[in-house]
Amino acid sequence: MAVQKSERSGQVQSLVRALNLLKVVARADDGLTLTEAAKRASLPVSSAHRLLSTLQQERFVRFDQERTRWFVGVEAFAAGAGFLRSRDLVTVARPYMRHLMEESGETVSLAVEDGGQVIYLAQIECRQLMRALASPGQRAPLHSSAVGKVILAYAPDERQDSVIGAMKLERFTERTLTTEQGFRQALSEAHKRKFALDDEEYAIGLRCVAAPIFNEAHEAIAAISLSGPKARVTDGRMKELAGLAQAAAGKITREFGGSAPSRA
Repeated sequence: MAVQKSERSGQVQSLVRALNLLKVVARADDGLTLTEAAKRASLPVSSAHRLLSTLQQERFVRFDQERTRWFVGVEAFAAGAGFLRSRDLVTVARPYMRHLMEESGETVSLAVEDGGQVIYLAQIECRQLMRALASPGQRAPLHSSAVGKVILAYAPDERQDSVIGAMKLERFTERTLTTEQGFRQALSEAHKRKFALDDEEYAIGLRCVAAPIFNEAHEAIAAISLSGPKARVTDGRMKELAGLAQAAAGKITREFGGSAPSRA
């Protein structure tokens, strides 16, 4: 029998249907019956059964006869583990960072939290004469950075308590958060609105907005930020820039194989 291909895209349709079916099964924590899988994949039951049987033979899915439900199989886990070993956050993020810089006109940074501090992994500088600079590997205080606050905002309570307990809330400007109560309030606000701000808290005249990047366990593992002088990053632009940062962070999260917590 000839292999059917999509005239529009050149895709092998039987393979596309099998992969879509595999994704449907993988997203179901408690497995799926044949009827449920077929419905979610928009396939006839007979077609879904043939595809699942083939995937089962290759151990990409497994069938629990006692519960009559289909689950993801060991080969799917092996393929996923290969992706986890090979992925590189900076490589994944860089195209989105460049697009975000072009879209916003401001400097874009990627950072992680380590030992209660922020470490910058990469930066795409804007073309403006006045711009924020952070070299890869450079460390910065967590409490006065938007990236640090938004990462910690999504950390478990125990982690937050540990980091805050060991932190020196050093003052850098008159706007720096120097009390535990004020800092915890900033974390709560960042979690609620899904982005964090640095409003001249580290350097006078510099503003920053950051959004979180999540892994497959729904953990905030990094953040992407937009930084610029207050003259350009005005109150009126803050909401716009926050939206751009959130959109880019969401794309990086998905490309990285992650997802935001359901109640984020």
